[in-house]
Amino acid sequence: MSLQSQLLKEGTRHLAGVDEAVLKNIDAVRDMSKISRTSLGPQGMNKMVITANDKLFVTNDATTILRELDVFHPAGRLVLMNSTRLQEEVGDATNFMVAFTGELLTHAESLLRMGLHISDIITGFEKAGLKASELLKSLSVASIEDFTNEAEVTKFIRTSIMGKQYGYEDVLAPAVAKACVSILPKNVGAFDVDSVRIEKLPGGGVGDISVVKGMVVMRDAEGTIKKRSNAKVAVFGGGLDFGKPESKDTWLVTSADQLEGFQKAQEDQMERVVKDIKESGTDVVVVHGKIGELAMHFLERYGLMVVKLNSKFDVMRICKVVGGAPVLRFGGPTPDEMGFIESVRVEEIGSTKVVIFEQGKEHHSRLSTILLRGATENILDDIERAVDDGIHTFKTMTKPSADPTSLHRAFVAGAGACEIALATKITHLGEAITGQDQYAYKKFAEALEVVPRTLAENAGQDATLLISNLYAAHAAGNASAGINVETGEIYNAAENGILDHAGTKQLAITLATDAAVSVLKIDQILMSRPATGPKPPKQGPVDGGPDF
Repeated sequence: MSLQSQLLKEGTRHLAGVDEAVLKNIDAVRDMSKISRTSLGPQGMNKMVITANDKLFVTNDATTILRELDVFHPAGRLVLMNSTRLQEEVGDATNFMVAFTGELLTHAESLLRMGLHISDIITGFEKAGLKASELLKSLSVASIEDFTNEAEVTKFIRTSIMGKQYGYEDVLAPAVAKACVSILPKNVGAFDVDSVRIEKLPGGGVGDISVVKGMVVMRDAEGTIKKRSNAKVAVFGGGLDFGKPESKDTWLVTSADQLEGFQKAQEDQMERVVKDIKESGTDVVVVHGKIGELAMHFLERYGLMVVKLNSKFDVMRICKVVGGAPVLRFGGPTPDEMGFIESVRVEEIGSTKVVIFEQGKEHHSRLSTILLRGATENILDDIERAVDDGIHTFKTMTKPSADPTSLHRAFVAGAGACEIALATKITHLGEAITGQDQYAYKKFAEALEVVPRTLAENAGQDATLLISNLYAAHAAGNASAGINVETGEIYNAAENGILDHAGTKQLAITLATDAAVSVLKIDQILMSRPATGPKPPKQGPVDGGPDF
């Protein structure tokens, strides 16, 4: 009887050694990277994912694809956690990170079969990863200086949007830049991605996108008043209605006069409340909660526009737009609680009526909204992911740093140019290393070829020929030489506006190296016996769907 069988409970699976543990983990991560790799770049393909709840996803976003696939293999989940962290941190480059991790492990497998020890491979990858992060600083070709210039911001966020929605970048990028710049606080480092809201309205085309310096409420206004200009706004955190008593009481009414008096008292009380609101100077009332019929009657009588909200988070967002504070009592607002809006109006977009709160140039708003239009929900969801990448890129650019050599404002040439430049430099440095880790060092450089190779393959070009031409162009001194995915030619990516954020690429390389090293360090896999109980529902195609 083996030691493991005595030590662990019955049914536990134990895998150890290079063949059973390391190579199986490498195969799992490589297969996972192949799934998302064909979606890399502007010519990447979409994936159709149907979840267990019959929800349909059609997207080329790697994080969404892998998350909805519900990866089960522990090594794959390890890489997925790193990609999720990258998505939360910078909101982009997750596909590059997963593809690069898979390529690193593929080259690690070839080194293992050559007889190189795992520790030498790990040492080589770690050294090369650190050197790649350092070299990125020397490859910077541009840097943003003015965050209030919409044209300059558009130039630098254009590529991140192009990777998700190729062909629409010239429509989406200016809209994202306008939304971000219009609410930019004086303290640039305080920019919050949640300050740019995205609302999706089915119908129309992608070109019908619009930006509101304020907030859009996805419902009609209450009552008959649908428009106000230069209005004072009172935002109520609760409803405008008489609440129910906390205890159950019995009221004995002995005559019609008593009942009529009770109703008259309620009317008088509600009228006093609405009159106080009107006398405070309020023009627009925003309510989170129930609006009683009696309250609505007096609000209409006193000429107050009424907007109802269903979410407490929308209450805080409205306060950010109008510059007020929620009123938590049954009465008129104080001057400190009252906000101001230049224009509030009801518009019908497509077949949906919405209330638009919009500030003009003279007044600052801490929140803006991008209205997306598209034919279907799937198209709108995919456009939203591209817009979200652009917003996160802006946030990463504005991130404060005490380090003068920080890459937050720096950009490198895209289209595979940066990866080939890194590969060339790291290969030359690897030739000066005398230890066994030199082989892993050089393989790290070869793994960087995955980006231009995948860009070429996804565009239907000859990848081997293009990579050879790229190396020749870089050897001739053109460090910004990249692949034109439309023509299959080599061109100057920086001059053609294909720019990748250097800080995002640095973090992606670091996380990919960490993920690859973590997988290589696993020499044993211990899996407990699955818990007993009813089996989960069979995962298969939806009824009437294709038989995969």
